[in-house]
Amino acid sequence: MRHYRATAEAHPNIAFIKYWGNRDHALRIPSNGSISMNLAGLVTRTTVVFRPDLPADRLILAGQPRTGQALARVVRVLQRVRQWSALAWYAEVRSDNNFPTGAGIASSAAAFAALATAAAAAAGLSLSTQALSRLARLGSGSASRSVPPGFVEWLAGKSDAASYAVSIAPPDHWALADCVTIVTQGHKAVGSSQGHRLAESSPFQAERLATAPQRLQLCREAILQRDFAALAQVVEDDCHLMHAVMQTSSPRLLYWEPATLAVMHAVRRWREEEGLPVAYTIDAGPNVHVLCPADHAPAVRQRLEALRGVQQVLVALPGGGARVVEA
Repeated sequence: MRHYRATAEAHPNIAFIKYWGNRDHALRIPSNGSISMNLAGLVTRTTVVFRPDLPADRLILAGQPRTGQALARVVRVLQRVRQWSALAWYAEVRSDNNFPTGAGIASSAAAFAALATAAAAAAGLSLSTQALSRLARLGSGSASRSVPPGFVEWLAGKSDAASYAVSIAPPDHWALADCVTIVTQGHKAVGSSQGHRLAESSPFQAERLATAPQRLQLCREAILQRDFAALAQVVEDDCHLMHAVMQTSSPRLLYWEPATLAVMHAVRRWREEEGLPVAYTIDAGPNVHVLCPADHAPAVRQRLEALRGVQQVLVALPGGGARVVEA
């Protein structure tokens, strides 16, 4: 019996300029553009097998069968692949991460970037990076940014065809480290997909969107010029703007834990009182991404691990794009 099979890997990413809120929830077209860095060493590996004997699509995540919303998001991507390839078979999808899932470390970004890449290859499609980015976006908006390599900008667009991510600098452009500071490995109570729908209920979202183009430009320039001080300023500003929207939406979203605040205070103290080049940013979760030049990462990691409430620190450098590893 002939099967159509491929395996792909992708990295999560950390957003420097955040994605929060959608212009179109069904297509996950964002309200504003965003910029991120892929995280080398943190990997999702996904295998897709299209089989003629399957009665429906199947999802096995970390060895456990999944149904409900998790499966529905996967099916959405597979349906688009079937449309583009004219392949009618259902697929079995197996996916595993080497990092905590659902704790605000962009696990869905890596998962759907890997899914889109593997599914397209398994179906015999030869898609551009732009098309793969659009495909991944159907499952998770931030997954569009995990498809291209290195430092990435998601062009918001106003339509399905115009909303995709592009690489603005390769991984070796800047030796920047993300010290992923894990204060809890549990799943967050409110997932990002639900949170995006609440953004417009905050009185601060309109101002955040109005000023986003300026922050995008500042961040883009900081990356291209490898200006850490400028990056630190705009990244922390944008982080607090997103969390201000979350904390004033209806219902309010408060992802931070006591250890989250402890890390934020420590990073500010190290920078302002000791001159250490560090900055923090936080996605939709309690864990903190502490950025620094790569040569400072060992010392920063040691300091972070000494803080109360910190469970683990993972250090990631700029990573490549999603790629097929077996076909």
